[in-house]
Amino acid sequence: MSNNEVILTQEGFDKLESELEELKTTKRKEIAERLKVAISYGDLKENSEYHSAKNDQSFMETRIKILENMIRKARVVNSESLDVTTVQVGSTVILHDIEFSENVEYTVVGPAEADVTNNKISYESPLGKELLGKTIGDMISVTAPSGVVKYELLEIKVL
Repeated sequence: MSNNEVILTQEGFDKLESELEELKTTKRKEIAERLKVAISYGDLKENSEYHSAKNDQSFMETRIKILENMIRKARVVNSESLDVTTVQVGSTVILHDIEFSENVEYTVVGPAEADVTNNKISYESPLGKELLGKTIGDMISVTAPSGVVKYELLEIKVL
């Protein structure tokens, strides 16, 4: 995996494109309108609405550049061609947490679309690194702040 490429699932790629489109169209127009209104108040030196809108515009334009760069460097993982015998970026896994005797499900994704609240973990995370290349039945040990967490890989699937 090249340092320059951004590995994404199709879902992650589509979300980035959607966000970029939203920023370039709707959000740009909204900020332009805010600036227009703020400028009409006069005296820009002490105009908090103007400074707020300019700040928001700066953040938005930076985000647009980041998204364009990510999309340009994207390598989309084709889920149809994924091998379900080993864990890869795009794989969804079911793990058995040995200590708590419960099953957990994670999808291994690129760092740009990692979202722990939705059980999407980056292949660069400690657990993601340990999972890559593993097969069903393998034991995985991950060092966490609370100590070593042990899992058994029960299932690999593609969503």
